[in-house]
Amino acid sequence: MSSPNETQNLRDLARLRRVRDRIDREYARPLDVEALARGAHMSAGHLSREFRRVYGESPYSYLMTRRIERAKALLRRGDLSVTEVCFAVGCSSLGTFSTRFSELVGMSPSAYRAQFTDDRATDAPGEIPSCLSKQVTRPVRNREARAATPPLA
Repeated sequence: MSSPNETQNLRDLARLRRVRDRIDREYARPLDVEALARGAHMSAGHLSREFRRVYGESPYSYLMTRRIERAKALLRRGDLSVTEVCFAVGCSSLGTFSTRFSELVGMSPSAYRAQFTDDRATDAPGEIPSCLSKQVTRPVRNREARAATPPLA
């Protein structure tokens, strides 16, 4: 028999999983922590604390990571402008989108797009499989990238 605390923790984990799944599905729609919390029957503060504890980042950071991940794929296609990509992934401000993109990717959206447009012009080899592309192109926050490099001494 499980204790009431264990039962509550399992319920909270299930709610957090549903929140994460909702972000994955609806990243292009207007989402904020309050709306996500209402859908999970939690307060915004509790949702933020528990989401960070379980997944290692805030719901907003997770949402922006999903949006930037999708934006990278759209920019690699090369048929949409940066502004069109910004709105297609659910961002309402081009400035905020560009700032977040640069934070996560390490270059501006237009520089990222130009990099892939230039590669196509030089007859780059064919596409890599999507299972590898998702792993390789997942945005990584700059502080995580710095932590991943081993010390020299």
